[in-house]
Amino acid sequence: MSQNKNALIRYKTIDKCLQNQYRTWTLEDLIEACSDALFEYEGKENAVSKRTVQMDIQTMRSEKLGYNAPIVVHDKKYYKYDDEDFSITDIPLTETDINVLTETVSMLKQFKDFSLFSDVSDILQRLEDKIYAEKSHTRPVIYLDKNENLKGLHFLDEIYQAIIKKIVLVITYKSFKSRDEQVFNFHPFILKEYNNRWFLVGKKKGFQPITNLALDRIIKIDFDFNLPYLEEDFDSENFYKDVVGVTVNQGLNAKIIELWIDAGNAPYVITKPFHHSQKLEKENEDGSIIITLKLKINYEIERLLLGFGEGLEVIRPEGLRNRIKEKLEKALGKYTN
Repeated sequence: MSQNKNALIRYKTIDKCLQNQYRTWTLEDLIEACSDALFEYEGKENAVSKRTVQMDIQTMRSEKLGYNAPIVVHDKKYYKYDDEDFSITDIPLTETDINVLTETVSMLKQFKDFSLFSDVSDILQRLEDKIYAEKSHTRPVIYLDKNENLKGLHFLDEIYQAIIKKIVLVITYKSFKSRDEQVFNFHPFILKEYNNRWFLVGKKKGFQPITNLALDRIIKIDFDFNLPYLEEDFDSENFYKDVVGVTVNQGLNAKIIELWIDAGNAPYVITKPFHHSQKLEKENEDGSIIITLKLKINYEIERLLLGFGEGLEVIRPEGLRNRIKEKLEKALGKYTN
């Protein structure tokens, strides 16, 4: 058992003793109580020294632990709390504590749809109640981008359970491009989040390529317990290492993409790279830069590049340059016709 944990047990034991106002507590009584408490946790004799308990009391009296325990000595022999209602387990939260707890609860609640976190839901509720009781008008200092109205989030836990238990899903799905719903079996490998949307990654059949399904396009989920699950060694890190987003064109190799970025966007791109393969090739006198990426070209990277408008130019490859040029010309046409 670590020394920090030992100390915590002693602090709690001393606190519990001093809360009992119906008996007197000498230093020897506190030493014995602490020794008994450590024996209960460790299962063996672990006598606590007189100096250790004296140092514990001194520490509890200080601000080191976030409280100033009002421990006094009566008749030069008996230890007690000067405030009968004091307890180290009931210390008011500071404003910093409240802010930290508020943001922590907010972040954890993002995963409320996973049964993995169901055991902490009651703790979160109690934390929220405690925070509200302490200070109900605090504003969050961290704002997380989220979309509570995004469809399909209620499927998260069903899919998560199917993945860890290796169960084949029967999915009713309607893509943006399809007029009709489709029903098919799906072998789920992982759940992936990108740009505030969730995707299910897996295969329909063993010989078919790995694909992703947007959760907000799933209509219904069922299970096929009779169909054997595909036991594939899916390496998500390797599968997605050459892409931005979730779309992987499995028949393509990664290409070197060379980009010019204007001076206004250069600091942003340097501090927040498009991809881990990004390299700074040249810094121009006007503040613009040339960077390269090694990527499989997909829908997501094209959307990302288009978002920079006139602040970015695709130098190569030629195919990507021509596609971006065509899309920008079409966009310009919307404003010139």
